[in-house]
Amino acid sequence: MKAVSAYQLSKQYGSHTALREISFSLDAGELFGFIGPDGAGKTSLFRILTTLLLPDGGQAEVLGLDIVKDYRLLRRRIGYMPGRFSLYQDLSVEENLHFYARVFGADVAENMPLIEDVYTQIAPFRKRRAGKLSGGMKQKLALSCALIHRPDILFLDEPTTGVDAVSRREFWDMLGRLKDDGLSIVVSTPYMDEAARCDRVALMQAGEILAIDSPERIIRQFPHELYRIKGPDMFQLYQALQKFQGGFSAYRAGEYIHLAIDFNATSLSHILAVLRESGVAYEQPIGIDPGIEDAFLEKMKEKEIPFAR
Repeated sequence: MKAVSAYQLSKQYGSHTALREISFSLDAGELFGFIGPDGAGKTSLFRILTTLLLPDGGQAEVLGLDIVKDYRLLRRRIGYMPGRFSLYQDLSVEENLHFYARVFGADVAENMPLIEDVYTQIAPFRKRRAGKLSGGMKQKLALSCALIHRPDILFLDEPTTGVDAVSRREFWDMLGRLKDDGLSIVVSTPYMDEAARCDRVALMQAGEILAIDSPERIIRQFPHELYRIKGPDMFQLYQALQKFQGGFSAYRAGEYIHLAIDFNATSLSHILAVLRESGVAYEQPIGIDPGIEDAFLEKMKEKEIPFAR
């Protein structure tokens, strides 16, 4: 049985189309990721699959249950962690946990082994109000509350956005252990390194799924060499790179500019001229054939591929 099967799901908000006939499926026990920018439709899709929002078209089943007809049965078997922290901030950590357990008719002591890895990290703060926790601790509490009724599938909508790097890594380590125990997990994320830890990922943009495959296969499908560069004047460097068309593309990514290159004489000469003028710091890149061009090697900051671990 498929954990999730969706066929041509659509959602419209006035004149804005959030989802355009989305179709996909995932197997039981799979860690499946959705990756895409803000406005791609990830949150609308998750709210539909968790029975919180009605689709305008199409149909879907989760755990073999129809998301519209069987919503009452389905809600008892789903764990859902929304992107925005939604627990009761005036209640303490343990009060939130016991409240959500009672809502589902679950026993905290009986189900504690399921959340023990997560809860032990916040147990020292069990008397603290949820609103006073750090970002990482809030996410761990939210995950504990989503798991306390022992769901058969877990939906996590950008669970680590705004969380520090150490907490993000710990969170995903916990997800890996839950998957190893057989739990089906559906997660959305804007981070490439997190997507690399999924069994399969769906790339979303403007309400559509562009591709579904393993992270490794999607990486291999990328037709260009991808680098990241950094110079003393990032705005000037970016503006200079944007003047040229063909042979490469450049876009901002945090503190770097990501540069996708189609190696040919024209693109190389353009890039070299821009990098020389912009004074990009020298650092020997990784994994580049030194026979391509010495000057190019000297000017590149560092090679990077998508979904870098």
